[in-house]
Amino acid sequence: MPSNATYLLIVSMDVDEEKEALFNEVYDTEHVPSLMTVPGVISIRRTSTVPLTFSMGGQLQTIVAEGEPKYTAIYEIESPDVLVSDAWAEQVEKGRWPDEVRPYTTNRRHVLHKVITSAG
Repeated sequence: MPSNATYLLIVSMDVDEEKEALFNEVYDTEHVPSLMTVPGVISIRRTSTVPLTFSMGGQLQTIVAEGEPKYTAIYEIESPDVLVSDAWAEQVEKGRWPDEVRPYTTNRRHVLHKVITSAG
């Protein structure tokens, strides 16, 4: 899926098991739609970790990503300026996310990547 994004914000986290359904509901129905209204946000994808089996050196290897957060959101953005804009600051605090979800997240990681090559 080609993109013109020049930056990727990778946000990863775990969530308390008893809040997992709420976490996914709020992320998909409130948090992502709110952040998609921010100028400079191109797309948002959510993922969850799964065991990895791959071939290397003629052998199959299986890896479980121990210690890695279960959930990741990949934000394609035009510029790091998006993340300090008034629009971002307003939308990231909307809805149930700040009070009903964020306090139950752990192992949080926020990493900004600059795209250096894109193929596809």
